[in-house]
Amino acid sequence: MRAIRGEPADLDEEHLVRRVARGDRRAFEELYRRTSPWLAVRLRRRCSDEQVVAEVLQETYLAVWRAAGAFAGAATGGSAVGWLWTIAARRLVDAFRRRAHHARPPAAAAAEPVVRAAEDEALDGVVGDEVGDALRTLAPELRQVLQAMVLDGLSVRETSVLLGVPEGTVKTRARRARIAMREALS
Repeated sequence: MRAIRGEPADLDEEHLVRRVARGDRRAFEELYRRTSPWLAVRLRRRCSDEQVVAEVLQETYLAVWRAAGAFAGAATGGSAVGWLWTIAARRLVDAFRRRAHHARPPAAAAAEPVVRAAEDEALDGVVGDEVGDALRTLAPELRQVLQAMVLDGLSVRETSVLLGVPEGTVKTRARRARIAMREALS
Protein backbone atom coordinates (compact mmCIF):
# COMPACT_ATOMS: atom_id res chain seq x y z
CA MET A 1 0.00 0.00 0.00
CA ARG A 2 1.21 3.51 -0.75
CA ALA A 3 1.84 6.17 1.83
CA ILE A 4 -1.11 8.06 3.29
CA ARG A 5 0.67 11.42 3.33
CA GLY A 6 2.33 13.05 0.38
CA GLU A 7 1.46 14.15 -3.09
CA PRO A 8 -1.80 12.89 -4.66
CA ALA A 9 0.24 11.03 -7.31
CA ASP A 10 1.76 8.94 -4.49
CA LEU A 11 -1.59 7.83 -3.04
CA ASP A 12 -3.85 4.92 -3.90
CA GLU A 13 -7.41 5.57 -5.05
CA GLU A 14 -8.97 5.00 -1.63
CA HIS A 15 -6.77 7.65 -0.04
CA LEU A 16 -7.46 10.00 -2.94
CA VAL A 17 -11.21 9.69 -2.31
CA ARG A 18 -10.64 10.40 1.38
CA ARG A 19 -8.70 13.56 0.46
CA VAL A 20 -11.43 14.56 -1.99
CA ALA A 21 -13.86 14.30 0.93
CA ARG A 22 -11.76 16.96 2.68
CA GLY A 23 -11.99 19.22 -0.40
CA ASP A 24 -8.55 18.51 -1.89
CA ARG A 25 -8.80 19.58 -5.57
CA ARG A 26 -5.41 18.11 -6.48
CA ALA A 27 -6.51 14.72 -5.16
CA PHE A 28 -9.72 15.01 -7.18
CA GLU A 29 -7.73 15.87 -10.33
CA GLU A 30 -5.45 12.89 -9.77
CA LEU A 31 -8.40 10.57 -9.16
CA TYR A 32 -10.01 11.83 -12.38
CA ARG A 33 -6.74 11.45 -14.33
CA ARG A 34 -6.34 7.86 -13.17
CA THR A 35 -9.90 6.61 -13.41
CA SER A 36 -11.71 8.55 -16.15
CA PRO A 37 -10.16 6.69 -19.14
CA TRP A 38 -10.99 3.33 -17.59
CA LEU A 39 -14.47 4.46 -16.59
CA ALA A 40 -15.19 5.85 -20.07
CA VAL A 41 -14.26 2.51 -21.65
CA ARG A 42 -16.57 0.62 -19.30
CA LEU A 43 -19.42 3.02 -19.98
CA ARG A 44 -18.89 2.74 -23.76
CA ARG A 45 -19.24 -1.03 -23.43
CA ARG A 46 -22.77 -0.42 -22.23
CA CYS A 47 -23.70 2.67 -24.28
CA SER A 48 -22.56 3.63 -27.76
CA ASP A 49 -23.81 7.23 -27.54
CA GLU A 50 -20.73 9.38 -26.82
CA GLN A 51 -22.88 12.27 -25.61
CA VAL A 52 -24.55 10.07 -22.98
CA VAL A 53 -21.16 8.67 -21.93
CA ALA A 54 -19.75 12.21 -21.55
CA GLU A 55 -22.79 13.32 -19.52
CA VAL A 56 -22.58 10.26 -17.28
CA LEU A 57 -18.85 10.84 -16.70
CA GLN A 58 -19.52 14.45 -15.73
CA GLU A 59 -22.39 13.50 -13.42
CA THR A 60 -20.30 10.72 -11.88
CA TYR A 61 -17.36 12.93 -10.97
CA LEU A 62 -19.68 15.66 -9.72
CA ALA A 63 -21.28 13.04 -7.45
CA VAL A 64 -17.82 11.88 -6.33
CA TRP A 65 -16.86 15.46 -5.42
CA ARG A 66 -20.08 15.96 -3.49
CA ALA A 67 -20.33 12.54 -1.81
CA ALA A 68 -16.74 11.47 -1.22
CA GLY A 69 -17.37 11.69 2.52
CA ALA A 70 -19.92 8.87 2.21
CA PHE A 71 -17.32 6.44 0.83
CA ALA A 72 -17.00 3.60 3.34
CA GLY A 73 -14.05 1.91 1.63
CA ALA A 74 -12.35 -1.23 2.76
CA ALA A 75 -14.28 -1.16 6.04
CA THR A 76 -17.30 -2.55 4.15
CA GLY A 77 -15.37 -4.71 1.71
CA GLY A 78 -15.51 -2.16 -1.11
CA SER A 79 -12.89 -0.45 -3.18
CA ALA A 80 -12.65 3.11 -4.44
CA VAL A 81 -12.87 2.07 -8.09
CA GLY A 82 -15.81 -0.22 -7.31
CA TRP A 83 -17.56 2.67 -5.57
CA LEU A 84 -16.82 4.90 -8.55
CA TRP A 85 -18.18 2.29 -10.96
CA THR A 86 -21.33 1.88 -8.87
CA ILE A 87 -21.97 5.63 -9.07
CA ALA A 88 -21.34 5.63 -12.83
CA ALA A 89 -23.57 2.60 -13.42
CA ARG A 90 -26.41 4.24 -11.52
CA ARG A 91 -25.94 7.47 -13.48
CA LEU A 92 -26.01 5.49 -16.73
CA VAL A 93 -29.25 3.77 -15.74
CA ASP A 94 -30.69 7.19 -14.85
CA ALA A 95 -29.63 8.52 -18.26
CA PHE A 96 -31.31 5.60 -20.01
CA ARG A 97 -34.49 6.18 -18.01
CA ARG A 98 -34.50 9.90 -18.84
CA ARG A 99 -33.91 9.13 -22.50
CA ALA A 100 -36.72 6.53 -22.57
CA HIS A 101 -39.08 8.87 -20.75
CA HIS A 102 -38.49 11.82 -23.09
CA ALA A 103 -38.21 10.01 -26.38
CA ARG A 104 -40.78 7.97 -28.20
CA PRO A 105 -39.39 5.74 -30.91
CA PRO A 106 -40.68 6.39 -34.41
CA ALA A 107 -42.95 3.73 -35.85
CA ALA A 108 -40.25 2.70 -38.34
CA ALA A 109 -37.82 1.97 -35.48
CA ALA A 110 -39.84 -1.05 -34.41
CA ALA A 111 -39.26 -2.69 -37.78
CA GLU A 112 -35.45 -2.40 -37.59
CA PRO A 113 -33.54 -5.63 -36.93
CA VAL A 114 -32.05 -6.17 -33.50
CA VAL A 115 -28.35 -5.32 -33.33
CA ARG A 116 -26.06 -7.45 -31.17
CA ALA A 117 -24.79 -5.84 -28.01
CA ALA A 118 -21.30 -4.36 -28.10
CA GLU A 119 -20.29 -6.64 -25.21
CA ASP A 120 -21.25 -9.74 -27.22
CA GLU A 121 -19.20 -8.53 -30.19
CA ALA A 122 -16.25 -7.79 -27.90
CA LEU A 123 -16.54 -11.26 -26.37
CA ASP A 124 -16.31 -12.78 -29.84
CA GLY A 125 -12.88 -11.22 -30.31
CA VAL A 126 -11.59 -11.99 -26.81
CA VAL A 127 -13.06 -15.33 -25.84
CA GLY A 128 -12.28 -18.54 -27.71
CA ASP A 129 -14.91 -20.22 -29.86
CA GLU A 130 -15.91 -22.90 -27.33
CA VAL A 131 -16.05 -20.53 -24.38
CA GLY A 132 -17.79 -17.85 -26.45
CA ASP A 133 -20.39 -20.34 -27.63
CA ALA A 134 -20.94 -21.51 -24.06
CA LEU A 135 -21.34 -17.91 -22.85
CA ARG A 136 -23.87 -17.14 -25.58
CA THR A 137 -26.01 -20.13 -24.54
CA LEU A 138 -26.33 -18.84 -20.97
CA ALA A 139 -29.53 -17.13 -19.91
CA PRO A 140 -29.07 -13.32 -20.04
CA GLU A 141 -29.26 -12.91 -16.26
CA LEU A 142 -26.52 -15.52 -15.75
CA ARG A 143 -24.33 -13.98 -18.46
CA GLN A 144 -24.72 -10.52 -16.85
CA VAL A 145 -23.47 -11.83 -13.52
CA LEU A 146 -20.47 -13.55 -15.12
CA GLN A 147 -19.60 -10.45 -17.14
CA ALA A 148 -19.80 -8.22 -14.08
CA MET A 149 -17.85 -10.52 -11.77
CA VAL A 150 -15.33 -12.11 -14.15
CA LEU A 151 -14.81 -9.60 -16.97
CA ASP A 152 -15.35 -6.42 -14.96
CA GLY A 153 -13.85 -7.81 -11.74
CA LEU A 154 -16.66 -6.61 -9.49
CA SER A 155 -17.34 -8.11 -6.08
CA VAL A 156 -20.65 -9.78 -5.22
CA ARG A 157 -21.79 -6.59 -3.47
CA GLU A 158 -20.82 -4.37 -6.42
CA THR A 159 -22.50 -6.74 -8.88
CA SER A 160 -25.59 -6.71 -6.70
CA VAL A 161 -25.74 -2.92 -6.81
CA LEU A 162 -25.00 -2.78 -10.54
CA LEU A 163 -27.70 -5.29 -11.48
CA GLY A 164 -30.18 -4.22 -8.83
CA VAL A 165 -30.62 -7.69 -7.32
CA PRO A 166 -29.88 -9.05 -3.82
CA GLU A 167 -26.41 -10.40 -3.07
CA GLY A 168 -27.83 -13.89 -2.55
CA THR A 169 -29.32 -13.79 -6.04
CA VAL A 170 -25.94 -12.78 -7.47
CA LYS A 171 -24.27 -15.72 -5.70
CA THR A 172 -26.94 -18.15 -6.92
CA ARG A 173 -26.71 -16.89 -10.50
CA ALA A 174 -22.92 -17.05 -10.42
CA ARG A 175 -23.06 -20.67 -9.22
CA ARG A 176 -25.66 -21.60 -11.86
CA ALA A 177 -23.58 -19.88 -14.55
CA ARG A 178 -20.41 -21.76 -13.54
CA ILE A 179 -22.26 -25.08 -13.57
CA ALA A 180 -23.78 -24.32 -16.98
CA MET A 181 -20.38 -23.29 -18.35
CA ARG A 182 -18.74 -26.47 -17.00
CA GLU A 183 -21.44 -28.61 -18.62
CA ALA A 184 -21.22 -26.74 -21.94
CA LEU A 185 -17.43 -27.07 -22.03
CA SER A 186 -17.20 -30.72 -21.00
